[in-house]
Amino acid sequence: MQTGGLLKELIQSLCCLPGIGPKSAQRMAFHLLQRNRDGGRHLSKVLSQAMENIAYCRDCRTLTETEVCEVCANPSRDDDVLCIVESAADVWVIDQATGFRGKYFVLHGRLSPLDGIGPEQLGIDLLEQRLGKGPIKEIILATNSTIEGQATAHFLAEIANKHHIPATRIAHGVPMGGELEFIDSGTLAHAFAGRREF
Repeated sequence: MQTGGLLKELIQSLCCLPGIGPKSAQRMAFHLLQRNRDGGRHLSKVLSQAMENIAYCRDCRTLTETEVCEVCANPSRDDDVLCIVESAADVWVIDQATGFRGKYFVLHGRLSPLDGIGPEQLGIDLLEQRLGKGPIKEIILATNSTIEGQATAHFLAEIANKHHIPATRIAHGVPMGGELEFIDSGTLAHAFAGRREF
């Protein structure tokens, strides 16, 4: 068994990806080296370019190659509705799955005092500046439905209230196609509490 060298370093480097443990990293490394060296070279090139050229949008803090991302630069998007999300991945998901035509603000996390994540780490000062400039008429709180996500949404709603901007929260509960017997009790309780007229 090899204990060092480039192969071991490649396997260990692949372990930095979320959900990739040593066995998965080993399979990926051997696949690239044995069956897809051109793919590995292309991956290496694109990864290097991405690390050098992708940064945060000046306005919404999502990932972009330009100073201002495509969404923020698009004049057909609504400036008066702002959707606040925890990560840049959430922007992609919402844009692909919904007809949302407003703009975004990415927190890059959620309030978690135990982990040392407070308003300063989430760019709340930048959000307040943006809310103060106007012409925002509504903020949509699209944080995750974890305890920290809920606390973050509550904190953001208070900021919106201070600026006299209505805050709405995305609905949480029973997923489309879900069967009640397989839904966990917390999700089901949340769905019951948030029921609306049919």
